[in-house]
Amino acid sequence: MKKVTKRAFAVLLLAALVVAGMGVYLFRLVTDGGDWAAFYANDSVYTNGVLNRGSVTDRNGVVLASAGEDAFHYADDSTVRRACLHVVGDLDGNIGTSVLSIFRDRFIDYSFFTGTTTKGGAMKLTVDAEVSAAAYDALNGHRGTVLVYNYRTGEVLCMVSTPGWDPEQGITFDVSDPAYEGAFINRAVSSTFTPGSVFKLVTVAAALETMPDFWQKTYTCEGSDIIGGQKINCAGHHGTLTVEQGLACSCNVVFGHLGAELGGALISQYAEKFGLTTAHALNADIPTAAGSVPAAENAGDAAWEAIGQYRDLVNPYAFLRFMGAIANGGKVVEPSILYGKSNGSEQLMSAATAQTLSELMSYNVQYEYGPSNYPGLDLHAKTGTAEVGDGTSHAWFAGFITNENAPYAFVVMAERAGSGYGVAAPIANTVLQKAVSVSGN
Repeated sequence: MKKVTKRAFAVLLLAALVVAGMGVYLFRLVTDGGDWAAFYANDSVYTNGVLNRGSVTDRNGVVLASAGEDAFHYADDSTVRRACLHVVGDLDGNIGTSVLSIFRDRFIDYSFFTGTTTKGGAMKLTVDAEVSAAAYDALNGHRGTVLVYNYRTGEVLCMVSTPGWDPEQGITFDVSDPAYEGAFINRAVSSTFTPGSVFKLVTVAAALETMPDFWQKTYTCEGSDIIGGQKINCAGHHGTLTVEQGLACSCNVVFGHLGAELGGALISQYAEKFGLTTAHALNADIPTAAGSVPAAENAGDAAWEAIGQYRDLVNPYAFLRFMGAIANGGKVVEPSILYGKSNGSEQLMSAATAQTLSELMSYNVQYEYGPSNYPGLDLHAKTGTAEVGDGTSHAWFAGFITNENAPYAFVVMAERAGSGYGVAAPIANTVLQKAVSVSGN
């Protein structure tokens, strides 16, 4: 009897293990089935190691990548191929944040219930091939990134990162060549950079909301000043300025004093509040790099922190969200690169703060940058020239336009390229002109 009982127990235990194993398998099938189907050893999806189904198009139906029986092709235009490389990706998976890497199961059209289809999926992206090509050409060999998105719908029209390569030709360059430094990284989402003066918008927001006498404050710039025992240099001798005027001419002395009064902890708190130190996720699955704005512990360092120097690091994608929130009454509509996919929204700042920042950014253009340099654009913007310690500077230009049918926020960052006004602003103008011209498409 004892022997029968033991055997029955062993059978029940074995059955329980089988059921548990089946449960684990089914759970993994539900959660990881798409990855299994897209695995390179799946002969029904790959022919001689090449994907044999699926396509990716831009918002207007331009083919960015497509698979056939025995070949995989990219866009017909070589500039479009290079411009969209970091969004679309390559077959070898060198760009881990691309749609071919992150959404490969959608590309092959995997379903838990039906498996894979013979045709594969037709992934439609929000990016515009023409706008992306214009951005790639405008960067003109600079390492950097250009981002443009509709701050009302969240649709990303342009997310270009350079350097790159022609995926149709494959990797034909020496990966140790400095000209291709970071070629496998999408600078828009995976990198952080010293922001320089574009960060002054964060400092202004902190001052607006915490300093009752903000509009009455004035500071005198004689080209430099000692703040907290540190010498703060400025590019000009501006005389006595309000904060509004100091933002327009990007006066470091004005913002150095403002930062010392606010304190590093408060500036850091506002950078966090605006999502600039957060690791975001584009379309929930594409990870972005978290920025870093450590709180300065003394007045001198706080002055540099307020200027966007010190140890400030910002991710371009996160700054795009910030620009979108200012343009959209304080509410950021989360960006998306998958057409028809909404990612929700979040109130990033008060409507009053957003309105004031918008007006200040418009003032920058009207009285400092020159509206004639941006014909036809209702532009609100801020330049940034971020010194990186080796005698070079990152060139930034960030903001938004409020043209009818073209509610676009943008960020341009050209790495070690020079001044924001001289380098990044013309790039932005070229790209925005193209974006407006195709906005009816």
